[in-house]
Amino acid sequence: MRSEQLEYAYTRYGTPLYIFNLDILAAETKRIRGRLSSGTGLCYAMKANPFLTETMAGLTDRIEVCSMGEFRICRELGIPPEKLFISGVLKKKSDIPEILDYCRDKSAYTVESAKQFHYFAEWSDAHSVSLRLYPRLTSGNQFGVSENALENMIRVGNMSPYLKIEGIHYFSGTQKKNPEQFERELNYLDGFLLRLEKDYQFHAEHLEYGPGTAVPYFRGKEAPAYTDEGLERLAGAIENMRWKGHVTIELGRALAASCGFYLTEIADVKQNGSTNYCIVDGGNHQMNYDGQIRGMYEPCVRLLPEGIPGPEKKWTVCGALCTVNDVLCHDISLQGVKTGRVLAFERTGAYSCMEGMSLFLSHALPLAVTYDSVRGWRQVRERIDTYQFNMCRKGEDKNGKTDEYFK
Repeated sequence: MRSEQLEYAYTRYGTPLYIFNLDILAAETKRIRGRLSSGTGLCYAMKANPFLTETMAGLTDRIEVCSMGEFRICRELGIPPEKLFISGVLKKKSDIPEILDYCRDKSAYTVESAKQFHYFAEWSDAHSVSLRLYPRLTSGNQFGVSENALENMIRVGNMSPYLKIEGIHYFSGTQKKNPEQFERELNYLDGFLLRLEKDYQFHAEHLEYGPGTAVPYFRGKEAPAYTDEGLERLAGAIENMRWKGHVTIELGRALAASCGFYLTEIADVKQNGSTNYCIVDGGNHQMNYDGQIRGMYEPCVRLLPEGIPGPEKKWTVCGALCTVNDVLCHDISLQGVKTGRVLAFERTGAYSCMEGMSLFLSHALPLAVTYDSVRGWRQVRERIDTYQFNMCRKGEDKNGKTDEYFK
C-alpha cells in the first residue's frame, strides 16, 4: 500500500490498527493460482485470517474450517456448504450434529481418528445421508491417522451404504522454504495412493494437500518455495504423479500474509544504557511473525509519515505489555524517531494479525473460577464465544456505507 493510504488510515481510525488490503489479497491469490496447473484446486485455510473468509470464498475453491467457531462464522456469512472443507484435529460428538444438520452431503469432512470415523458413521446411518470423507494421513505428529488405520477405514467404508471416502488429506507442517520438501512429500503420497489401488482396489478421487509454503517475513531471509519458481516446482511435482486424481492445494499463510499491515503509534522514547527504546501502543500480543524471537529478525516496517528529517539510530521497538518478551524488533535502523509517528509492519495478514493467541481458531474463551477454603468455588467469568470477534459483520458501519473519501 502507498504510504499516504496508511497515513490516512491511522489518522481516521487511530492505532493500534489492522489493515487488510483485499486488492493485494486478490492479486496474490491470482499469482499463486496462475503458477499451478489449470486443473489444480485452491483451498483457503481460514485460520490464517478469518476476516478474509468471505472474500476468499469467492477467490478459492474451498474454505478449510477447523473449529466450531470457524464453522459458525461461515454459516453466519452465508458461505455455501459446498465450499466448506470441514477439518480440525478435534471434532466433538456434541458438535458434529450441528455441522452435519447444516452441511449434510454438500461439504467434505476430514477424519482424524477412528472415533471421528464412528461419529460420522452413526450420523449417516441414522439420517440415511451419504457423507464425503477424507481420512487424514499423519505425517508423524498428532494430526491424522497411520497408514494402517486409514486402510481400516477404507475397508469399513466399503461396507457402509452412506460413507464415501472421496479422498485423502495430508498436511505435514508450515513455513517450508525449500520446494524439494514438496517434491518428497508428493512422491511419498503418490506411492501410498497407488498402493491403496493395488492392495484394496480403492482409487482416491481427490488429494487435499497442504504444502505449508513459507512466507519471507524478514529482511535477508528468503523463502524459495514462495516464489513463482517454487510454486512452479510444486505444480511440476503434482503433474509427475503416477496416481491420477484431482489435487487441491490448501494454503493460508501464503495467500493472506502480504495483504496485511499492522499500525502502531510511538508513545514514548528513551535510552537505557546504550540501547535506544521505542515504546509503541501495540505489542506482540497483537502482532507476531512466525519464527520471530524477541525481535531477533528485522521485519519489513515503515516509519510514517515518511520524509521527516532526523538522525538515524538503532532502535529496539517494544510494546505496551509488562514483560521483557514484548519486543517487536531489535536494533533496527530508523530515522527521525519521535512520539506520535507510526510504525507500519508489513506482511501481517496471516496469523501475526490475530488479536492474541486466545482468539486463534475462534475457540471459545474458557470459563474461569476461583477457589478458597472459606468461600469454596466461585465463577468469575462465563464461557465466551469469540467467533463474532473474528468476522466482518455486515451493517455495523456507523454511516451504513463504504468510505469513498480515500481510495
